[in-house]
Amino acid sequence: MPEDDSRLFDESLSRGVPKKFDPEENASEPKRESLNEERGSESDGSESDIECLRRLSQAWQRIRHELNQVIVGQNEVLEELFVAMLSSGHALLVGVPGLAKTLMVRSLAQTLDLTFGRIQFTPDLMPADITGTEVLQEDRQTGQRLFQFRPGPVFVNVLLADEINRTPPKTQAALLEAMQERQVTTGGQRHVLPNPFFVLATQNPIEQEGTYPLPEAQLDRFLLQIRVDYPDAEEEFEILRQTNRAEPRQVSQVISASEWSEFQGLVRRIPVADYVLEYAMRLCRATRPQDASATEQIRKYVQWGAGPRAGQALVMAAKARAAIHGQPVVGVEDLRALAPAVLRHRLLLRYTAEADSKSADDIVIELLDQIFSEEEPQPAVGGLWNVFRR
Repeated sequence: MPEDDSRLFDESLSRGVPKKFDPEENASEPKRESLNEERGSESDGSESDIECLRRLSQAWQRIRHELNQVIVGQNEVLEELFVAMLSSGHALLVGVPGLAKTLMVRSLAQTLDLTFGRIQFTPDLMPADITGTEVLQEDRQTGQRLFQFRPGPVFVNVLLADEINRTPPKTQAALLEAMQERQVTTGGQRHVLPNPFFVLATQNPIEQEGTYPLPEAQLDRFLLQIRVDYPDAEEEFEILRQTNRAEPRQVSQVISASEWSEFQGLVRRIPVADYVLEYAMRLCRATRPQDASATEQIRKYVQWGAGPRAGQALVMAAKARAAIHGQPVVGVEDLRALAPAVLRHRLLLRYTAEADSKSADDIVIELLDQIFSEEEPQPAVGGLWNVFRR
């Protein structure tokens, strides 16, 4: 193993993978491939996962540089957006108008060489307006009339669903099928969406008139709910200064479509230690008031907690975050950094929470402080490959 690869692997061990184990004790168990092992020999030109990990981390740094040419601040929002897309998930951006949500999504799609589309959701928007419709056309040679499917604006790689809560539930349901199944159904025929496919939706939190709140089933389909806050004074001054430029800056492509597919496959192969999985499980179970591990605060403020899909989303997003930071395994800090974005839209609060001015973020942060202040669980015994559970 090269010296740099060995250093990275040693750093991964310090993040929670036990360094001591008895190889003879587990000699009969089948060996599983770990991230830092070469996935091909030098003769076939394949590269190791560690080398692919380096390329992904470097690509993310270049993407951040490109985005900073047009976006001032919002670094945490940009990272969470990239994490959601790298995890093959969807994201819901919540923020007041004028915070460059559309510009962020469009610019990020340009750096990834992905097709981009935008739908402005309105109360009169119909399902066929986003999925497409069948049009009756006549064949000039035979004179036969046939229905031909005309794809809607949903047939892109990155779809910006602007103000998604302004459209009726039946249109939201059509988008739900596209998000979950990566396909649409029209006239009894299924039409597969382009791969990859991401829905990055926006929602205005201050307007309630003429809106249709997203049902819990659709909220749960979003991997992350990303909060977009106001910029600070220095960032806002820079925004105003950049408006005086004669020509707006443009972003350049950083990752090709083939590289993007390769990086997504790498993220799925990132190993996760058993004790990290246990942290994710304990955190999600602690949000359920019916669970024995729930605190008095959870029972007081939370009506329904996060389900198993929340744990899956947390682990997958943590894999992507570890990868873009150049880490070959997932650490507890990755879970902690992404827990608010994963859980805030999966908690159904009681009226007592609103009366006591308790938000979902407040509850998640207090729960994190409690979970991570307790004694760390020990990894399961059984060999290094049992810790590297995917």
